Amino acid sequence: MKGLVALTAAVLALGAAGCGGGEEHEGGTLRGASLSFPDYLDPGLSYTLEGWTSMYNTYVPLLTYAHASGSEGTKLIPGLAKSLPEISDDGRTYSLTLRSGLEYSDGTPVRASDFRATIERLFRLDSPGSAMYAVIAGAERFSKTKRGGIGGIQAADRSGRIVIRLVEPSSSFSNLLATLFAAPVPPGTPASNQTRNPPPATGPYEITSSEPDQSWEYRRNPAWARSNSAAMPDLPDGHVGRIRMAVVGNASAEVSEIERGRLDWMQNPPPPDRYAEIRKRFEGTQFRPEPVISNFYFWMNTRRAPFDDVRVRRAVNYALEPGALERIYAGSLTRFQQIIPPGMPGFRRFQPYPHDLGKAKALVAAADPSDRRVTVWTDSIPPAKEAGEYYEQVLDRIGLEAKLKAVPPATYFTVIGNPSTPDLDTGWSNWLLEYPNPNSLFGPQLSGKGITGVNETNYARFDDPAIDAEISRLGREQLGPKQEGEYAALDRKVMAEAPWAPFGNLTLATFVSNEIDLDRVVYNPIYGHDLTSFEFR
Repeated sequence: MKGLVALTAAVLALGAAGCGGGEEHEGGTLRGASLSFPDYLDPGLSYTLEGWTSMYNTYVPLLTYAHASGSEGTKLIPGLAKSLPEISDDGRTYSLTLRSGLEYSDGTPVRASDFRATIERLFRLDSPGSAMYAVIAGAERFSKTKRGGIGGIQAADRSGRIVIRLVEPSSSFSNLLATLFAAPVPPGTPASNQTRNPPPATGPYEITSSEPDQSWEYRRNPAWARSNSAAMPDLPDGHVGRIRMAVVGNASAEVSEIERGRLDWMQNPPPPDRYAEIRKRFEGTQFRPEPVISNFYFWMNTRRAPFDDVRVRRAVNYALEPGALERIYAGSLTRFQQIIPPGMPGFRRFQPYPHDLGKAKALVAAADPSDRRVTVWTDSIPPAKEAGEYYEQVLDRIGLEAKLKAVPPATYFTVIGNPSTPDLDTGWSNWLLEYPNPNSLFGPQLSGKGITGVNETNYARFDDPAIDAEISRLGREQLGPKQEGEYAALDRKVMAEAPWAPFGNLTLATFVSNEIDLDRVVYNPIYGHDLTSFEFR
């Protein structure tokens, strides 16, 4: 009842705000809802789709992605920079020039040196994204000392020229320049979590209020109208004048409020028990499935018993029943059992662990682990919670003693990424496309670089020297047919060690009220729903 009361209050507040044309801007106010508050509303810290969706239209990196759905949305385009980078023949120097006349929403001019300060802020924050930029010359030293600046970034404010030197070639560095982590924020932005007071923005919208676990709001960025729109003509303006987002915590009730016209959009998909019904009734008018490149998996801490024994990890993979998780995700999940998901370069389908509960039990019996008690971590909202409950039962069936620990989604990844959290044995996780290169998957989550001591992204704490070396080598080479084949082979090597038990990729969804023009809504494969594309009929 408490959740429903909170939902009703939130929706009533949104309803009072009005919708359609006339309020503060010809496009009116978009009323949205989310099951949880974003992990952060700070571009230097957020590492979830919810957070990236929330800030896609507020913070513009030097490079960005086309505001388009499907494969077109993975195309790199200039953002704050005038053009794509000039790259030296040895692949170690990137040169860009900032567009002239750019401002933050508070009127502060955007300067080339802001990029250097932004990257340095990542390391001061112990950002989960900081390890990606360790390839910049001087970054490793700065990450340890937090003093003296990163010498590999040279910035000339007068000309707007930015030159970045790398310690080695990187096949994905242009993509890293297009992440929110690298989106410049004003000089002097504190090196602390700014979720309650998000930094001034460069995009078409700015965040005007933020109440963690409750709501956040946007309005048109005044700097966009003054200068930024003209400076970045390839980026869309947006249609609505304001956006009000509420955390409601009940997906089924969100659906009902959209049907009644009291909400315009829900950021998350309809719940599994209503997914088929909503798709049947509204597909093509208010509902659209959105295929995404993703991997949903259970991680196992390879540094702790019982999962320090590869036989136990392989047993978990054998024990997962193919149809069980598909049923839990109510038709929105497509089963597969490997690291690289369909749609990603390097994907070659194989099935290393066909379902065999007897074999799983035999492997655990042979391993005879010294500690069979395990804590299973999961997100507390459906269907992740149900997936975690199923996983707990599977571990019990193969001879372990599992106990479920469900954590609210707003803090889940922070909790499991903190190595000081007790009993980090195994749990649910997912990965969604950051950029179209397998390195984005292997690097942060399956190499030693993801074990950082804080805000870790390698939840399995998997660190195999031979595999690390292969990840590093492939990360230096430009992606092509040869490299794709080598990534496919790497997929098999990692699955032989079984730090994960992958179980599928997800189809997400767009569900809007009948006042929103569904045909115009853009779902970017990297950033999710594009807030600038929402338009009232």
